Amino acid sequence: MPVLTRLIPSPVVVDINAGALDDLAGLLADQRISASGKLAIAISGGSGARLRERLSPALPGAEWYEVGGGTLDEAIKLADAMKKGHYDAVVGLGGGKIIDCAKFAAARIGLPLVAVATNLSHDGLCSPVATLDNDAGRGSYGVPNPIAVVIDLDIIREAPVRFVRSGIGDAISNISAVADWELSHRETGEAIDGLAAAMARQAGEAVLRHPGGVGDDAFLQVLAEGLVLTGISMSVAGDSRPASGACHEINHALDILYPKRAASHGEQCGLAAAFATHLRGHKETRDLMVQALRRHGLPVTPGEIGFTDDEFVQAVEYAPKTRPGRYTILEHLDLSTDQIRDAYADYAQAIGS
Repeated sequence: MPVLTRLIPSPVVVDINAGALDDLAGLLADQRISASGKLAIAISGGSGARLRERLSPALPGAEWYEVGGGTLDEAIKLADAMKKGHYDAVVGLGGGKIIDCAKFAAARIGLPLVAVATNLSHDGLCSPVATLDNDAGRGSYGVPNPIAVVIDLDIIREAPVRFVRSGIGDAISNISAVADWELSHRETGEAIDGLAAAMARQAGEAVLRHPGGVGDDAFLQVLAEGLVLTGISMSVAGDSRPASGACHEINHALDILYPKRAASHGEQCGLAAAFATHLRGHKETRDLMVQALRRHGLPVTPGEIGFTDDEFVQAVEYAPKTRPGRYTILEHLDLSTDQIRDAYADYAQAIGS
């Protein structure tokens, strides 16, 4: 019998540790990503500018490009500017917006992308997707996976703690997303990739059950690894399905209905995952989620992020419209407004709010 296997799109190198940024030039040379040091580095005007001052002596052949924001126009502008150089690779140095712009620009000019994350706010740092604002709102654009991911835990600790909390909520929401994928497989026959599901679920479970806190290196290591694994799981699946279910539908609905009041991506996803888990009747998992979210300072009710109960109910009702064709617990139950209101009241009572 032939030996059957498959190639998994993933980074050549993942370096997650304290002080990782200090050896960036050596890592790129050793891995043959950029032996010459000819790099195009995209940064923000804030933390990126400070890191440029620190890194410039070790990267004399690099050219630096300041990115104004996470828009499609900015990404196209960045790609056009980078076309003028002859680079080995593009480096996205910053948060999610900078890395997503760099992903899109690198894909547009046909260069590999090195993601150097300065915070852990969501799972997009290693995903094959660039999320960018455009004239119609926000779009997701398919791009190659980063060829390398570098996460310096010293830098992560310097970022505002809200970014770490957001990443926690996004990672934990994997558990709900995979449950929705499995529900769709049972009810609609949708194909499920067992490897992608396992990677995403275990990433979420590791964060959910870790006893550490946002200031612990051991916990930050697990969170960073979980977010990287989640990104790779999406590459394996060829879709965002392993990390996006009812939790993300509700998150998108809050963004659309209340764009000027939306909380962070991970805060909304964590809350929505706990509620979606309640809708499934998975009481033990719901309680574990709520306990973990509370312990890390994340919201478990809409009031904790400035929404009324009625506004949250409206978002849950609107949520299926955000991802037409996706089947989750929301589409499965197809609840009326009054039924959603009753379900939320049951959830609030169950978690003691």
